[in-house]
Amino acid sequence: MKFYFVVKRIIDFVCSVLLLIFLLPLLLIITLGIILSTKESPFFLQHRGGYKGNPFKVVKFKTMTNEKNERGELLPDKERLTEIGKFIRRTSLDELPQLLNILIGDMSFIGPRPFLYEYMDVYSENEVRRHQVRPGITGWAQVNGRNRLSWKDKFKLDLFYVDNIGFFLDMKIVFLTIYKVLKKEGVDQNQETIMEKYNGKN
Repeated sequence: MKFYFVVKRIIDFVCSVLLLIFLLPLLLIITLGIILSTKESPFFLQHRGGYKGNPFKVVKFKTMTNEKNERGELLPDKERLTEIGKFIRRTSLDELPQLLNILIGDMSFIGPRPFLYEYMDVYSENEVRRHQVRPGITGWAQVNGRNRLSWKDKFKLDLFYVDNIGFFLDMKIVFLTIYKVLKKEGVDQNQETIMEKYNGKN
């Protein structure tokens, strides 16, 4: 298994370099589009829990503005979600900057999605096992329901991946991811808000 982890890291590094080069024009177009439509930074940085529970900053394309009300509070997600944000979220293009996270070793192409770092304090002893592998852009939970899953179901699927990680499971996830992205499956197309935060119970 350790050998596979080494091979997987090499594949992650090589593929992330090649994809960053190949997708550079698209990345520049999206970046410019976000800047022109929001007049804000095109990137969203957030602390997430990584391999062995270590924190890191995940990079995504920004899909919402930083607009606030008269009290200085952020407006509801639905009101801050931009038109270009809806598109890149619906097509999963907001995940592309995470190629940089893969390049430097914070993430893998395949693995449990990295959740907020603050959740480390509410995980059960079993749930924290999801950090025994590098988090990924896509994973077993993403190809089996994604945003439509409950928190408990996500953890169950993540732990299945941790316990069964291997080449054939990773390849299955790759092909299912491509299929579902092309068909726009697994994401509520009317969803304009993020999933409620995990509190250790929901």
